[in-house]
Amino acid sequence: MSADETTDQSVPDEVHEELMAATYRALCAHGYADLTMQRIADEAGKSKSLLHYHYGTKQELLVAFLGYLFDRFEARVAATEGDAPEARLRALLDKMVPAADDDRDYDRFGLALNELRTQAPYVEAYREQVARNEAVIRRRLADIIREGVAEGHFREVDADRTASLLFAALDGARLQRVAVTDPSGTETASQSAFDAPTEVRAALDEFVVENLVREGGDE
Repeated sequence: MSADETTDQSVPDEVHEELMAATYRALCAHGYADLTMQRIADEAGKSKSLLHYHYGTKQELLVAFLGYLFDRFEARVAATEGDAPEARLRALLDKMVPAADDDRDYDRFGLALNELRTQAPYVEAYREQVARNEAVIRRRLADIIREGVAEGHFREVDADRTASLLFAALDGARLQRVAVTDPSGTETASQSAFDAPTEVRAALDEFVVENLVREGGDE
């Protein structure tokens, strides 16, 4: 599914975008466990019947939302095309950690997304979409690394294994943080766990990305 398509072709793209944004806000505000179609409708300023008309059930809407996240990631990859491989790689890794001006959506949404992922073993539609999203993230990271190797910017490495390491490290760091932080992101039981995403990101720069780059490779 491309970024220009919706899960249900009866949903106008503008409406789909609006409802997906409302789903994001509702997940941040209420978490997965307390998410309802009514709360999503309230965020969107639409009727609950409209959501049911276009998406059927909450489960189907959340599958569409996971697809929406996939499309947003693909758009971010496309936006880096033409940049040097090192810059592209760093830019995508930066998207996986809290921004300097983050308003705690990283924590609220990270917790909700983790709750949703814990349902994946029991809900086939979630499982398939989560697996697809994660496989594509790893594949896109690997493609950038392969591009860097082919162009002489990066040293010869196993691109797939390196991409898996990068993804697993930052995904695990996010899980570590949200597991010890209250949903508002204002209190944490462990400062080291709270800092894990930025610390792991810095470590990946130092021990992985810097070792990938050939001296003078991006000149």
